[in-house]
Amino acid sequence: MSREMKDFEKFFRSTVRTEIPLLDQIANHILRRKGKQLRPMLVLLSAKLTGEPNKSTFTAAAMIELLHTATLIHDDVVDDSYERRGFFSIYAIWKTKISVLVGDYLLSRGLLLAVENKEYRVLEIISQAVKEMSEGELYQIKKSRKLDITESEYFEIIRKKTATLMIACTAAGASSVNAPDEQVEMLRQYSAHAGIAFQIKDDLFDYQKKGITGKPAANDIKEKKLTLPLIHALSIASRKEKREIITLIRNNRNNSQKIDKIIDFVVKKNGIEYATAVMEEHKVKALECLNHFPDNEAKKSLTDLAFYITERKK
Repeated sequence: MSREMKDFEKFFRSTVRTEIPLLDQIANHILRRKGKQLRPMLVLLSAKLTGEPNKSTFTAAAMIELLHTATLIHDDVVDDSYERRGFFSIYAIWKTKISVLVGDYLLSRGLLLAVENKEYRVLEIISQAVKEMSEGELYQIKKSRKLDITESEYFEIIRKKTATLMIACTAAGASSVNAPDEQVEMLRQYSAHAGIAFQIKDDLFDYQKKGITGKPAANDIKEKKLTLPLIHALSIASRKEKREIITLIRNNRNNSQKIDKIIDFVVKKNGIEYATAVMEEHKVKALECLNHFPDNEAKKSLTDLAFYITERKK
């Protein structure tokens, strides 16, 4: 798989190269600080599971990486975030206007890549993903204001916000090698469960001890986002307890004592254990989807990926 990823990296660099000095400088900043490249890897593995990766596969992977990078840049602007993967974000260095324009440029570059290569099926898959991701973000904002999110609403949000893009990766990868519809659907289900497990793991990080203080980051609580550990704890609390915790969340203003009280409440109600168990259930369901494919290198890598998602340390 390392050979295909190296080939993809060369292809991706060619898609973001530009003759505009400022854009080229920012593109180089992005390329030097790329993350684990989970999404293009998913595209390539899905293609390799059902066929042989080709130019259509690389085009699909590049389109998704362009989209993902654009959404991260826009997210940093929305969240006023000065750090991304341990480095200064585009927003921290070049501020709002340039960050928004660079995000827009990457989105348009992805669209042009599809049109130039006549990859209309992939364009449809990715456009649907963008639509659902936007819906998920807006729905979460609405529910965060009211602080009344249910478990089923939480799963709908994370399916759209996180799993949707992973679903697009596997569907685009399998489609790029003309896999049968049944195999494309099975890979969609694999990535849906893997994506949900991925987001629950991210939510659990909020309750892990971090840094010099040894205290949990509690960023979701500070931002008044209700995630699975807290949602479960609230669902089994008495009406009085629930009212008290909601008041603390609404008025915490980053007050460390109030935040500690909320975390203690989640721990007492076994919210972390519950979320961990649900995450493991989705991992198992993702692995079951792979049983429909013959054993090969790509299947082993997708199996390892499901374990990595739930066992990663950051």
